[in-house]
Amino acid sequence: MDPEPIPVTRAVDFGTAKLLPDVDRARAWLLTVDGAPQSYVDLDDPVYLEFEYVRRLAHAVDAVFDEGRPLDVVHLGGGALTLPRRLSVTRPGSRQDVVEADRGLVALVAEHLPMDDPAVVVHTDDARGWLERAAPDSADVLVADVFGGSRVPAHLTSVEFLRSAASVVRAEGGLYLANLADAAPFAFLGSQIATVRAVFEHFCVIAEPGMLRGRRFGNAVLLGSHGPLPLDRLARLAAADAFPARVVDGKALARLAAGASPVYDATAVPSPEPPDGAFTVG
Repeated sequence: MDPEPIPVTRAVDFGTAKLLPDVDRARAWLLTVDGAPQSYVDLDDPVYLEFEYVRRLAHAVDAVFDEGRPLDVVHLGGGALTLPRRLSVTRPGSRQDVVEADRGLVALVAEHLPMDDPAVVVHTDDARGWLERAAPDSADVLVADVFGGSRVPAHLTSVEFLRSAASVVRAEGGLYLANLADAAPFAFLGSQIATVRAVFEHFCVIAEPGMLRGRRFGNAVLLGSHGPLPLDRLARLAAADAFPARVVDGKALARLAAGASPVYDATAVPSPEPPDGAFTVG
């Protein structure tokens, strides 16, 4: 009989990381940094996605691209490689670059949650710096899921950053995805919608209805593309989730971002601090 998994705690570059075993799934782990959940991975079932926002990222990819099609993907923010693991299984042959600035965290994940797909390459680098050196028109999907603790760093919220992202995302059918966190009155989310609108021609938001009604702090997934998005298919996938979400576009999206202006480097700020207990795990 295999020994019971035990928690792992380690000081990493940007805080204290913990790997906590899930008592309900034999080889599943929750990664936290300074108490904030970062990733959930089931080594026996990499397709399983525990976090709602990660499922919405996956819904977006599945809505835009044909089932099983291999993709060139850039992940800004690595964590425990949840989405890269899933795409390796559901889209074999995909080439994936993962950019994670925390070298200690990369080493922890490689030691305890190894991944054996050689087409997934992890780069220990600043997300924006790496992106600015990346080849233009080289990614089918670019996922921005970078948090310093529980906040999106300021330098990843600006028009200048989005322009770098837009140059890397393929003009034909490419997709930009960002995981953001905010609460009503959505000053940060509104500014990010305005920022994406300044760079991409097509865009929308996926979020849980209660969060959109201002009932709680939560995650929203922001999509941008050079071409039209399959909104109907995306809405069906989001609505069919165990925790249904809405796709917000058009006039509803304009209302959500009413009065917001694009963010530039000179005035960029991190996303808001979550209220106590919003995302923390002991």
